[in-house]
Amino acid sequence: MDPEEFSGASFLFGDQNAAALDLFYDGAEDGDLVIHRVESDQVVYKPQRQKVKMLGKYLVGGMLGEGSYGTVKELLDTESLCRRAVKILKKRKLRKIPNGEQNVRRYMIMEYCASELQEMLDSVPEKKFPVWQAHGYFCQLIDGLEYLHSHGIIHKDIKPGNLLVTNDECLKITDLGVAEALDQFAWTDECRTSQGSPAFQPPEIANGQAVFSGFKVDVWSSGVTLYNITTGKYPYEGDNIYKLFENISKGDYTIPEGVSEMLSDLLKGMLAYDATVRYTLQQIREHPWFMKYHPRLCARVRIPPRPEDPEDTLRSMTVIPRLNSMHYGDEDAEEDGEVEDHIQDLAASHYQEANNQNESFQIQDHTVPFEHQSSLEAIAEDEDASQGMPEKAGAAASDGEVKVKKGKNRNRKGKFSSCKQS
Repeated sequence: MDPEEFSGASFLFGDQNAAALDLFYDGAEDGDLVIHRVESDQVVYKPQRQKVKMLGKYLVGGMLGEGSYGTVKELLDTESLCRRAVKILKKRKLRKIPNGEQNVRRYMIMEYCASELQEMLDSVPEKKFPVWQAHGYFCQLIDGLEYLHSHGIIHKDIKPGNLLVTNDECLKITDLGVAEALDQFAWTDECRTSQGSPAFQPPEIANGQAVFSGFKVDVWSSGVTLYNITTGKYPYEGDNIYKLFENISKGDYTIPEGVSEMLSDLLKGMLAYDATVRYTLQQIREHPWFMKYHPRLCARVRIPPRPEDPEDTLRSMTVIPRLNSMHYGDEDAEEDGEVEDHIQDLAASHYQEANNQNESFQIQDHTVPFEHQSSLEAIAEDEDASQGMPEKAGAAASDGEVKVKKGKNRNRKGKFSSCKQS
């Protein structure tokens, strides 16, 4: 086959892929096919299409995160066009819970949050927020804690990693896995168990007290959180959990230089060693630092882009490729079909010309190194017909005509297709 037969390859495949096609004819004589080695950097990979999955009225997007109990994926409400998130619990985790598969919903639809405070802190070298930005987040945290405590719920694990942020800077308290709901007839907020993060635990838990105030535990962890987001450090640290609890039980910590007197006073009140004198939520609200307006003297720490797409600073919706597949169909597949039909027509006409000239050709297998691959099964059918197999070639082969099936011989199972070329 002469390379002139592919004169239309330039407009069908582009200059780059047409150049890749010329590799098979470089150095060939008398139209014979010569196979050259193709380097991996010359192979054009075709990305896999995004599958469309629906969960009721929600369109499922990409994965946002993964935990020990399940994965979190982005959703799009097809009715309101609002972004949502779904937590898909793992079945093997539900089996460990008594009657978990019957009583626990596997899919939990939640609000969509773009990031978390810990991720934002890790994205800046200082590991802290400007005072005015930290003040805004802290005020929202106190509002959320006040709502939880009014319903008798102790969070027990307040920390930057459990505080999510939406695109409009709205703080959301999440991860109530170790939370405890008080009895509605309870006179006090006494708790007896705690499974929160060690660095955010108060001295009464570090000392192993059997009973402690649940509300004051959340106040202490909120104070550690405020200390962390304003200074970039922790009040208590240790090489291991035993050393950490030993330092917490001593109650000795220092406030870094540069912290204002009002903020230092608030931290000391929230991190009081004695839980009875530790600030309450109402005292925190009445503190001057809490009520003060803080001017925006420093730039805001923005939500960082996703690690897999550093250029997407706005964290675009991951369902957009799936929306294209749902509403516009497989446009790439139609283009590939037109390319295959053109190649098959050229191959069929060349085979007919070869038969008229009583020329014999040898069929060879090779791998097509460009994006629009084609199996060219029609050539194989014609070869079977020439070897006395009319049942595969069809009736048209006996008359010297080649019957090419357009649009039905497309092989889409892999990134590369094996084809037979004369």
